[in-house]
Amino acid sequence: MSSVARVRKRAGAPPSEDETPQVEEAFERGVAEGAHRLDRSLPSLVATGIVGALDLGVGVFAMLIVRNETHNKLLPALAFSLGFIALTLAGSELFTENFLIPITAVITIRRHGPLSLVRLWIGTLVANVIAGFGFMFVVLTAYPGLKGVAREVGRAYPGMGIGTTSLCSALLAGMVMTLMTWMERSTTSMTAKLVAASSVAFLLVAAPLDHAVVGSVEMSGALIAGAPFGYARAFATLGWAILWNGVGGIGLVTVLRLVQVGKEKIEEVRVREAR
Repeated sequence: MSSVARVRKRAGAPPSEDETPQVEEAFERGVAEGAHRLDRSLPSLVATGIVGALDLGVGVFAMLIVRNETHNKLLPALAFSLGFIALTLAGSELFTENFLIPITAVITIRRHGPLSLVRLWIGTLVANVIAGFGFMFVVLTAYPGLKGVAREVGRAYPGMGIGTTSLCSALLAGMVMTLMTWMERSTTSMTAKLVAASSVAFLLVAAPLDHAVVGSVEMSGALIAGAPFGYARAFATLGWAILWNGVGGIGLVTVLRLVQVGKEKIEEVRVREAR
């Protein structure tokens, strides 16, 4: 019985049908999926990261088209949602989607350790970044008229600099991405999953928030189009975003969600998986 249910029972209130079981079910789905991600072969892991960047790139492509035609900042954010819809429906992954789910597997399934987690993170991130650059090269070669808006969009992240502003922006980006992961595991409704994905996608671009993979794809486009910053600055910006995306996703969402699940449930799943 969950802690919330125990409190309600002691208070004499009937247990709610919608409370904690939903949280526990989301946790169990996360453990199963996390184990699958950690068990994948390196070619499968890299391929998933590549298609994740390509799916995201479709959203960036749509965003550039709409921004170029409308010179508006909110309509392109809606167009960008196409990329996250593709990620959700196609089952591909971004680096930042691998905070909550694999960590739940590592803490519950003994055969998985921290090195499995590092392998997943590095493999997915490298695949995301390289594939994102390649996709933007194809887009801007096919549609050179988008180079101006690509430079404008891509310079936003280096323009934040390395400091408090970009730190907080990256922290929020990691938090909302990991929250999206949790929300998607909390339901079996595809409609609800798509609403969560579209909402987070809109927020990432409308703000914009300093998300490592989205930023790397957009900076790639700017660099290809002749950005006013160089590769060294782009990599420094990316590294800073990776660090604080991780702090936001792991520290502000993953850890707190695991506390919400509770030690009893985590131990129950750990014992069951050890059999």
